[in-house]
Amino acid sequence: MTPADPAQALRDFQPRKKFFVGIDSDGCVFDTMEIKHKECFAPMFIRHFHLQAASRHARQTWEFVNLYSQSRGCNRFPAVALSLGLLRRRPEVLARQVAFFDTQALEQWIARAGKLSEGALAAEIKAGRKELAPLLDWSKAVNAAIADIVHGVPPFPLVRQVLEKIAPQADVMVISQTPGEALRREWAEHELEKHVRLIAGQEMGSKTEHLQLAAASKYPPQNILMIGDAPGDHKAARSNQALFFPIVPNREAESWKELFEEGLDRFFTGKFAGEYENRIFAEFDASLPASPPWQEVAG
Repeated sequence: MTPADPAQALRDFQPRKKFFVGIDSDGCVFDTMEIKHKECFAPMFIRHFHLQAASRHARQTWEFVNLYSQSRGCNRFPAVALSLGLLRRRPEVLARQVAFFDTQALEQWIARAGKLSEGALAAEIKAGRKELAPLLDWSKAVNAAIADIVHGVPPFPLVRQVLEKIAPQADVMVISQTPGEALRREWAEHELEKHVRLIAGQEMGSKTEHLQLAAASKYPPQNILMIGDAPGDHKAARSNQALFFPIVPNREAESWKELFEEGLDRFFTGKFAGEYENRIFAEFDASLPASPPWQEVAG
């Protein structure tokens, strides 16, 4: 029996309202990015990839890739490849003679995989790519740490009010690269799941695919809005000709206030695209550098 495709829920998604709003979760709705990456992802990254000899640099690199750069919010598996790639080029790390995990098989899998999920990775390992097994062990350890540590982190101020304002006019969907089980747990913990029709995690594909399958051909482009805190959210919106509202890192409360007081009204009245969207995106884009700070110091 062929296992059910999780993405089928996206294909089956049908409009009930005139508008569609996709919303990212970690770092966007919930202030969970810092605690997840600093207390769960980074420690397991150091432990499972044997980076103890350069733990300070490994942590700094992981946090840059996942929190403080243009790759913020990327899928966890490319994040490993990116972080190890940066670490390999740091002279102070090389001086410590760290033995790096070979990312060649990981990069090949990322390049050809349709979905970058634990299930897809497990299938790849079962098919013979045993060298990827440490990645699955690391990912499961991260999930266990998150389940153990990340509780009681409320949504940002005005998130509830925004969701209540959206609901009468738009179909709402969570669009994330977090595993679905964690998303459902977090949205239920804070009683927010009642405001959304579907919660889409990494098992359903990329954020671009989420929007493509659920909304792109079912609503006019000007009636589709993606709300997110990462460049990947903007990319997903642009790939589907949708509009984008950024939740600016370290200015999340101000961003939600802007969305509540002006952004949504502009979206629902057709006054969002153009000068307004360009202005808010420029502020967001400037908040996330492309180059690591240690490269600037070295230069």
